[in-house]
Amino acid sequence: MTASAFAAPPAGWAPDHLVFAAADLASGQAWLEAQLGVPLQPGGQHPRFGTHNRLLGLSLAGNSRCYLEVIAADPAAPAPTTPRWFELDTPAMQARIAGRPRLIHWVAAVPSLAGHPAAIPLTRGQSRWQLTVPPDGSLPGGGPEPSLIAWDTPSPAQTLPDSGVCLERLELCGPRPERLHPWAGTEHGAVITVQPAPQPGLQATFGTPEGPVTLD
Repeated sequence: MTASAFAAPPAGWAPDHLVFAAADLASGQAWLEAQLGVPLQPGGQHPRFGTHNRLLGLSLAGNSRCYLEVIAADPAAPAPTTPRWFELDTPAMQARIAGRPRLIHWVAAVPSLAGHPAAIPLTRGQSRWQLTVPPDGSLPGGGPEPSLIAWDTPSPAQTLPDSGVCLERLELCGPRPERLHPWAGTEHGAVITVQPAPQPGLQATFGTPEGPVTLD
């Protein structure tokens, strides 16, 4: 079973957050702030995987909200005993993000992950949640298939301040579009679309104070 394996998206799911990976957190934060024109907010440390992040609250059409994170290995943290999530330990990912941060993944919130074999408990400061993470740290479908998250404390989507940035479109690309189509549509405010492609990837379009910005 893959980290996002359901016959169909579970009832009650919603976009939770986008994942940008960076070679280091300071440069990743600076790059995203330059692209979007707004400051990111403090995040924290993830003890289980030896990573840290910064966050930005995003609005969706209507009253929905989600957020983005930029994440990197934390050089001050002990090395984890298992592979880091989001393939951050792999040479391929390290080469991919060497030049600049990349949008590598997205996460869908679900009401519960009880019984899901890939769900693990995680913490960041006072935040508590469960997330589907394969033992080898791989990205579901190479990235465009979502990981699933069930929050035990409020999602940052609900607690981060309004940034003035809106997620307008999320495009999921890959060689197996039939696995992506169930997540497409406009039900949750952002237009989620699917594009067949030789390699998996994602592209997001944001409405910012300076106009639309598309990042991949």
